[in-house]
Amino acid sequence: MTDTLMRREVREIPAAVDRLLAEGAGPMRKAGATLRDLDPRVFVTVARGSSDHAATCFKYCAELMCGVPVASVGPSVASVYGRRLRLDGAACLAISQSGQSPDIVAMARMADEQGAATFAVTNHPDSPLADACGHILALHAGEERSVAATKTFVASVVSAIWLLAEWRQDAALLSALRALPETLETALAQDWCALTEGLEGHGSLYCIGRGAAYAMAGEAALKFKETCQLHAESYSSAEVLHGPVSIVAPGFPVLALTARDEAEAGLVETADGMAEKGARVFVTSDRASRATCLPVTRTGHPLLDPLALIVPFYASVERIAVARGIDPDTPRHLRKVTETV
Repeated sequence: MTDTLMRREVREIPAAVDRLLAEGAGPMRKAGATLRDLDPRVFVTVARGSSDHAATCFKYCAELMCGVPVASVGPSVASVYGRRLRLDGAACLAISQSGQSPDIVAMARMADEQGAATFAVTNHPDSPLADACGHILALHAGEERSVAATKTFVASVVSAIWLLAEWRQDAALLSALRALPETLETALAQDWCALTEGLEGHGSLYCIGRGAAYAMAGEAALKFKETCQLHAESYSSAEVLHGPVSIVAPGFPVLALTARDEAEAGLVETADGMAEKGARVFVTSDRASRATCLPVTRTGHPLLDPLALIVPFYASVERIAVARGIDPDTPRHLRKVTETV
């Protein structure tokens, strides 16, 4: 069987992260120093699609680690409505693998003009987004040809968390980041065939998570839609109980993603509860009693654990797409760079 581009790029993730850590150190240290000097009371993020899920992961990590509130701002505020936000003394993280979308660029440029410290996370350091921001944090992921973003998503999350580690000079997190490429190589070998089998005959599913892993649930749901033409919705493991659980019927698939952190026990309880209602639940924890436990690799740091979940997921969802007769490299109605205003 000929490899898809997506499959090749998923296998490149550990090497891409290793390259990022080796080549991105200088700009990242400068960005961290800027944040230490500024000591922002608030962060805003600007992103769409997979990049917005990376921004969501950053939000939880920043709030948990730094105690700084993070808000996602709507790019249309600047690009469509032409409004300006009062951002002096704030920091702005803009994430876009291509750095091309006019609405993302417009919001980042407005934030820079309004006095925010601005950071562009992009795989194209010569892009309009990079030009609009004060700091360029290049992903060094290499060319990504599949429409489905995989290695650039992981590199974006690594960059965002690395920025926090440099800002706070967190020795434990910096050490865990250095070990991450080897950890992700191990994660790639995890077998999630049970998930593939559990989706047979189903057209819809839920992806749930909590904390930083909630961002991975959003990314997983997007990839199910994008590459497999499956209707997938993402919820926090708390929010799913406020109405959405009513849809759950016998055999309804649920993917529950959890890091080894304070949220794990509650998420596992929710996963087991949904399994008891008849759902076919798959959870990334060995602590479940009713849900099916998927094998996972832990990173040694709870903020990085979500990355070791998304890597085996990417490998699994590519196989699911191919099994359904869909080319994951060319999803219908989509192209690699999406430019919105």
